[in-house]
Amino acid sequence: MITERVSLTEDQRDCYQEIVNVAMGQAADRLARLLDAYVVLPIPQVNLIEANDLHMAIQGAEDNHAISSVCQGFIGSGIAGEALLLFNDTSFEDLATLMNYSGPLNRYGELELLMDVSSVLIGACIQGIGDQLGIHFNQGHPVVLGQHCQVADIVKSGNHQWNKTLAIEIHYTLEHVNIDCNLLLLFTEDSVAKLNNKIDYLLD
Repeated sequence: MITERVSLTEDQRDCYQEIVNVAMGQAADRLARLLDAYVVLPIPQVNLIEANDLHMAIQGAEDNHAISSVCQGFIGSGIAGEALLLFNDTSFEDLATLMNYSGPLNRYGELELLMDVSSVLIGACIQGIGDQLGIHFNQGHPVVLGQHCQVADIVKSGNHQWNKTLAIEIHYTLEHVNIDCNLLLLFTEDSVAKLNNKIDYLLD
């Protein structure tokens, strides 16, 4: 039972953004090397959201496009969460070209490409955050939540046991090609206080 009130000050939010900026830059660098393309990085969005607002957060990220999605859990030092990669289905053709993928671009081929990209982005981003906070995150096996589906189907497939979550949203796009995806990092409610303590230590 969570008794501590989950909250986030502006200073804490700014610190999270700086930490995520560094981590997403490392992930973008790996993606750029993999694809030999320039990755455009916006400012990451950091918010405390209610569980029932998760759909709106993701819906805002991907509008009404069909998406494919991968989820990967992570845990370390009593802090747990999951990374949710939402990949716009219109991106697969350009992605296949950049990765010199010569196989048929059917659902199995798309799945292979999706797993390759999610491995780079999720792994590098989680590691980058962990390195800055002194946390070694163990990552679970990636799970495909859906292919060619709508955001509502992705949210429905989740089994979230929290009321509030710290949600960090990163939108990756590549210059001159039609590739874009959203990475959502969702930390469990009882992890937020522990994360905030580490953030407060950096702020002091």
